[in-house]
Amino acid sequence: MLQSYARACLEADQGEFATSFDREPFGFTHNLHHLDLFESDSLRALAAKYVQRDYFVASGAPEPGSAFYSVAHGRHTPSEAMERLETGSARVLMKRPENYDPRFRELLEVLFRQILDMRGGLRGERVLRLDGSILVSSAATITPFHFDPEITFFFQVEGEKNYHLYSPSAISESELERFYVKGELNIGELGIDGRDPAREYVFALRPGIGMHQPQNSPHWVETCRSRSVSYVFSFETDATRAAGWTRSFNHYLRKAGMNPAPLGTRPSFDAMKAEAMHLIVPARKTIGRTLRGARDRLAGRRQGQSCELA
Repeated sequence: MLQSYARACLEADQGEFATSFDREPFGFTHNLHHLDLFESDSLRALAAKYVQRDYFVASGAPEPGSAFYSVAHGRHTPSEAMERLETGSARVLMKRPENYDPRFRELLEVLFRQILDMRGGLRGERVLRLDGSILVSSAATITPFHFDPEITFFFQVEGEKNYHLYSPSAISESELERFYVKGELNIGELGIDGRDPAREYVFALRPGIGMHQPQNSPHWVETCRSRSVSYVFSFETDATRAAGWTRSFNHYLRKAGMNPAPLGTRPSFDAMKAEAMHLIVPARKTIGRTLRGARDRLAGRRQGQSCELA
């Protein structure tokens, strides 16, 4: 008989949740480490379903300040990496497990309902994306400094790790603008030097302990003396997506020599900027694809002419 995941839960201080949600990191407790879907055999069976997409496998970084994609990655599937956890340094990210195992769909829905209950609903926002992820890492492995453009709740299930998480205010507006103008959903690469230590939170995570990571909170992570297993879910709403569009618009204003008002200081102007970029970015991408296609066709004709001359 399949175990029911309706009893999965997280518990956070309601006052802290109200004041800190998507503003500052905070910790909470949970019971996910008691669920059978995180047992080794279950994780191996899940990893075997990831063959061509929805995963990222990389070695540990030599130091927190390493460039995120500078470390070796893309050499193994999750199944292959899971067999190397005890003999090397590996980080396995399995994205959207709810698409591969219905138990994770139930878990995701149960936990997200709890967050909405604590928040008092969506407050007029609309969810655009809601995804789970599983991270499995070797002992003594570092994940380098970066940030994620989504709201995240992080649950430690097995092993221990030290999670160095900064307030979103540790990133400058110009850094965020340069990221969001790309119009891509990816991790944000940053330099760690010069970050304000007063804005750093260090969570000593162990089974049953989790923490909330606001959108755009920079972080780096180190596992301790044994394998680490963590569950994460992240989401975007139309409001958080619009914030990215606004920052994209501000990027162009800054390039033009202007000093744009930071996000949130003039909400009506923020909405106008977001709407403008919502139209501009798809057009920009279409133009880019058209130009690349034209360049490729021109290069092909020139190569053909060179062959004829030869």
